[in-house]
Order: sequence, then C-alpha cells, then structure tokens
Amino acid sequence: MFAGLSSFTGSEQQFRSWVFTIAYRRVTDERRRRSRRPVTMDADLEIVEKVGGDAEQDALAELGRRRVHELCAGLSDDQREVVLLRILADLSVEEVAGIVGKSAGAVKALQRRGLNALRRQLDREGVSA
Repeated sequence: MFAGLSSFTGSEQQFRSWVFTIAYRRVTDERRRRSRRPVTMDADLEIVEKVGGDAEQDALAELGRRRVHELCAGLSDDQREVVLLRILADLSVEEVAGIVGKSAGAVKALQRRGLNALRRQLDREGVSA
C-alpha cells in the first residue's frame, strides 16, 4: 500500500475499498503459502503487551473478539469474507464483489446465507438478537 499511496486518487470510500482489496489479496496469498507449507502453532501463545488502558474494557474487548471468531468459524470461507467485509469494513456490495471477485448477486446471497447461519447459531444458544 505504501508504495502505491502517492499515486492513489479517489474518495475516502474508494480509498477504503482499495486498502481492503490489497489486504484481501495479501491474506489470500498467505493462505495459499501456508497450505503449501503447513505450520502448527498454538494461537494462545500470542502475547500482546499493553501499557495502561482499562483492564475491564480490554478483557471485554478480547472476549468479544473471541466470540466473533467462534461464530464466524461456523461459516464457509466465502460467507465469512463477505460478512466481515460488509459489516466490519462497512463496504458496499459492489466494493465487496470487486474485492472477492464475485458478482454483486453472489455477494448478496453469501451475505444472506452467512447472516442466517449466524442467526440460527445464536438462536440455538438462546441468545436474543
């Protein structure tokens, strides 16, 4: 991104889409690389050191992040990518379609199926939306 930043022109929304396109492609490349050379690693070994802050707020944020990961793990890769780009990244259907290389209709269908799957999971757990 830094190499191309000086040549970028466009609106703030176009910039966000550009950044997420680059990030999506880098993640895809990394997944391909790892599938060729699998590495086992314990995710709980990741230690992040923070100075200051609110311990309660940090703990709740970590629990929330873990919960999102747990819920999203039940989605297909395509559903998870679309839901995260649409909801967390706040990108339009057209922007997500361009990033993931699918039609706008396919993105809408993946989003609908992904959100329905999340809703069913939460219903099974007795969580009201």
